[in-house]
Amino acid sequence: MKLKNDLFLRAARGEATERPPVWLMRQAGRILPQYRALRASLSGFKELVSTPDLAAEVTVQPIDELDVDAAIIFSDILVIPEALGLDYNMVEKVGPRFPETIKSAADVDKLRPAAAAHQELGYVYDALTATKKLLDNRVPLIGFAGAPWTIFAYMVEGGGSKTFSKARRMLYQEPVMAHRLLQKIAEATAGYLKQKVAHGADLIQLFDSWAGVLPPALYQEFSLPYINLIIQELSGEVPVTVFAKDAHHAIAPLSKTSASVIGLDWCADPNEVRQLVGNERVLQGNLDPCQLYAKPEEVAAATRAMLERFGSHHIANLGHGVYPDTPLEGVKAFVGAVKNFNY
Repeated sequence: MKLKNDLFLRAARGEATERPPVWLMRQAGRILPQYRALRASLSGFKELVSTPDLAAEVTVQPIDELDVDAAIIFSDILVIPEALGLDYNMVEKVGPRFPETIKSAADVDKLRPAAAAHQELGYVYDALTATKKLLDNRVPLIGFAGAPWTIFAYMVEGGGSKTFSKARRMLYQEPVMAHRLLQKIAEATAGYLKQKVAHGADLIQLFDSWAGVLPPALYQEFSLPYINLIIQELSGEVPVTVFAKDAHHAIAPLSKTSASVIGLDWCADPNEVRQLVGNERVLQGNLDPCQLYAKPEEVAAATRAMLERFGSHHIANLGHGVYPDTPLEGVKAFVGAVKNFNY
């Protein structure tokens, strides 16, 4: 059936739109009181991720509350290492922790074959199916995954890190093994995302959250080829957005891939990026998430200024996920300013 609001998809495909579409990374989360109420009744984050009907409910909450132009399936990028056989725990107020990490070639060999990994994630596909039913064709549904380097970093480091020095060290000391692991992650991710598309995802976003810890040469060798592999696997199926946080050196090479949309963090300068990639390249972002702590009228003014700097071929979003304690009135001021903006 035809979407009632296809503004986001039209913009992602580079088509002319009457205004920018708007959604927020992490829009399904703790900024919403209904989400907090649901989470309080559960054992933890992973129960929510792995229960399809609950994940669907949370995915749709910001559509009902904020009237944004796209939904993003409630899930986690770390389902891929788990599907490969490397389990993790989500520790409240700390983040993900892997009891076991990848230290050797033998550890890579012990992982589940990449071609079989996506079969372990039926609960995600069931959540997509349930979400599509709840959405009732109101807006498109975004599926997502972590880019291979970002997943690699967690699997080697064992959790978040300021430096990811263990993961980076492996690139220098064991480059052959690193490529083997990255290839396995990329192939598993491609299979997973193709299943997401088969179950209703209208666009795929790749989050290279730790792109910024790599210097340009390492990014070119150990991240970009594996992102490109996934983009090529999805070619012709749905648009693909790539968001490489803190890696401004990656914008130009990413713009040469067949990705449909390039995401920008809040430190990227719109004018400089436009000079680099051209006015026709579709960009996404890049309002500072902390801007939403300001007074609503100031949020609206900053949002309009951002939209004017980008011009057309832009999807309004923040430069990172919305922070958990962001006031809801700030979020609504941001969304409202975009929806009232006309080209």
